[in-house]
Amino acid sequence: MSTLENRPNKAVLVIDVQNGVVAGNHERDAVVANINTVVGKARAAGVPVVWIQDAGENRTAGSEPWKIVPELDPREDEPNVQKQWGDSFEETDLESLLAGLKVGSLVVTGAQTDACIRSTLHGAVARGYDALLVSDAHTTEDLSSYGAPAPGAVIAHTNLYWQYHEAPGRSAGTVSAAELSFDQG
Repeated sequence: MSTLENRPNKAVLVIDVQNGVVAGNHERDAVVANINTVVGKARAAGVPVVWIQDAGENRTAGSEPWKIVPELDPREDEPNVQKQWGDSFEETDLESLLAGLKVGSLVVTGAQTDACIRSTLHGAVARGYDALLVSDAHTTEDLSSYGAPAPGAVIAHTNLYWQYHEAPGRSAGTVSAAELSFDQG
């Protein structure tokens, strides 16, 4: 239902699941396992997986904090997008990459829920994409000492909000990793 013409395909975005981003995050191991489930389902269905890495703060390209966590296994033939901003589309080649793959619908996983995940979801819908959030495949750090809600509450609120998000001609929503299907029928 995307508003992007001639873009019938889906892609999975794995956003910032890097050593220096998710170390110590809420339910980190379970979330990474769920991302692995999503990636496996996408690969089995021939759906492209796009790996996105943030090169901000202490995450310079090639450094240990910049690397994708060892439990995940990006393939050489899977696209990788480097970013500096929360919205994975900002000043990156993500849009041209997705256009080349005829992608109009995104399945979103990764970190941080209250920053890059939310920014990318909104950025996608604003650009005409459908955007499905995998409810148990995103995480965030504990920023409650700064006045933010506890991480579990941030994740739950984001899932609730995105489950009911609407925009003309575009779809949004949530699905668990176990319930996610790439069946076309």
